[in-house]
Amino acid sequence: MPDQNYGNHRQYVPIFHYFLIPVLFLTVIGSIVNLVESWGVHQRIYSASLIVVLSVSSFLMLFLLRIFALKAQDRAIRAEESLRHFAITGKLPDARLTIRQVVALRFASDVEFVALAQRAAAENLTSDAIKNAIKTWRPDTYRV
Repeated sequence: MPDQNYGNHRQYVPIFHYFLIPVLFLTVIGSIVNLVESWGVHQRIYSASLIVVLSVSSFLMLFLLRIFALKAQDRAIRAEESLRHFAITGKLPDARLTIRQVVALRFASDVEFVALAQRAAAENLTSDAIKNAIKTWRPDTYRV
C-alpha cells in the first residue's frame, strides 16, 4: 500500500459504494415503477405500496447505519486525539475545535499536531484546509 496522503486518504468499500448503494437505489426506482403500473389494479396496489415502503426504508437504513458507525468512530477519534494532545502538551485541546477539525487533525504528525490544532481553533479552519496544511502525514488506515 502506498504512503497515505491528502490525495489518497479517502477509503472506499467496493461492495458498499459500487454494489449495495446502486442495487438499493435501483430497487427503489423499480418499486416505484411497479407501484405506478399497479395503481389501477386493486389486487396489486397493497403489495406494490408495501414494496416501495420496504425498499425506501432499506435505502434509508443503509445510510443511517453508515452515519451511526462514522459518528462512533468520530467519538473514538476525538478521545484518542484529546489524549494525544494531553500527552504532548499536558493540556486538553482547545474547546473551540469541532469534531470535524479533530478528525482531520488525526493525520498530522506529533511535530505539527499542536501548532496546527491551535491554528485550526484560532482561524476556524475547515477539515479540508487542515488536511492540506499537514506537511508530514500520519496515516489512519482503520477508518472505513
